[in-house]
Amino acid sequence: MTNRLAGPLADPAADAGHPEDHPPRVGFFTDTSVCIGCKACEVACKEWNALPEDGLNFLGHSYDNTGALGASTWRHVAFVEQEAPARRPTVDLGMPAVGTPAQLDPATARTVGEDGGTGDGSTGDDAGALRWLMSSDVCKHCTHAACLDVCPTGALFRTEFGTVVVQDGVCNGCGYCVSACPYGVIDIRPDNGGAFKCTMCYDRLGDGLEPACAKACPTQSIQFGPLDELWERARERVTTLQEAGVDTARLYGADPDDGVGGDGAFFLLLDEPEVYGLPPDPVVTTRDLPAMWRQAGLAAATVAVAVAASFLGRRR
Repeated sequence: MTNRLAGPLADPAADAGHPEDHPPRVGFFTDTSVCIGCKACEVACKEWNALPEDGLNFLGHSYDNTGALGASTWRHVAFVEQEAPARRPTVDLGMPAVGTPAQLDPATARTVGEDGGTGDGSTGDDAGALRWLMSSDVCKHCTHAACLDVCPTGALFRTEFGTVVVQDGVCNGCGYCVSACPYGVIDIRPDNGGAFKCTMCYDRLGDGLEPACAKACPTQSIQFGPLDELWERARERVTTLQEAGVDTARLYGADPDDGVGGDGAFFLLLDEPEVYGLPPDPVVTTRDLPAMWRQAGLAAATVAVAVAASFLGRRR
């Protein structure tokens, strides 16, 4: 395995061989409770990384025209329409995105304006009938990254920021990383033959800039920074929402004891992970490789001993 778990402040960059004075591990905290589905992150990602256009393929439900992450879609905004819980009285809540007081409808986890609107175009008695759960998905830059373990060419590498990047010029298109990723993030680009995914704008990080998607997000649903600071901020946000009556608020990918050692890109969700198309219990797919190699070695040794014994027996 190329990574190890070192508690809540795991340092995969150091494990990958970067010097002790490397930059702090950075990541994304996506607060879905303030996502408005504008897709500015998708556009900014494509523009900065010069990703090819992959079609306006409206899928026949909601306004999701990309469907999922892929080789040319490194940010994907999911639209999940569902019946909202029963309406409750609104409560005062300071929104972290703008720093000013607002009203929160706990049934929809959306802010309510002075006119009673929820920000989604509905007002009055029907304001809580339906809700959209919106979330901008991205590569998780796992602490235990199975894609790194299986790459035979070294095309995938761990940066000094703790992120995981694919080098297109080194990738041979074998696809091992595609099947190894527990989130289904990595994909092969048909016209290129190489694997592609989010780099967390590695070129921008080197110049001290935040990734394009976080820079473009108008509500600060996508927040970027040192991972330990984001974890603390996220836990405070969940507490605030739960105290305001949003009982379903939870963090996803922020547990260093989960199956991937915690994610470098984690989320505040308002429903079960499966609702957003996320696996409920992701596990690094290469966790059993050391044991498998040991068993294979033991089996090979056993066969070798048996062959040697048979040969010696025949000579006698």
